[in-house]
Amino acid sequence: MTFEVRRAIRADHPSLPGHFPGTPLVPGVVILDEIFAALLEWRKDGELIGIRTVKFLVPLKPEQPFTIYFSAIDDRAGEVNFCCHIEDRIIVEGRLEVCWGTQ
Repeated sequence: MTFEVRRAIRADHPSLPGHFPGTPLVPGVVILDEIFAALLEWRKDGELIGIRTVKFLVPLKPEQPFTIYFSAIDDRAGEVNFCCHIEDRIIVEGRLEVCWGTQ
């Protein structure tokens, strides 16, 4: 099972003015928030239990488009792998612990 969605963090996001003024970077927590929202877009019956691992490899700039990819062994898997790409570069990767409801 896989899913992918494109995102970009707007330059007027409220977290950006304090995050490296003059050369803003998107905070990791904002990227994670987009990942969680995309998880629910993929599977509305999903509940995030925890973050098993996460690695931030490359900074993300405001307005820079990126793609979130999810993969799971099957639709009952309790873990979902994710990664975020800017073109062919991985910027974030990790694994989520999830619980799928019945819908």
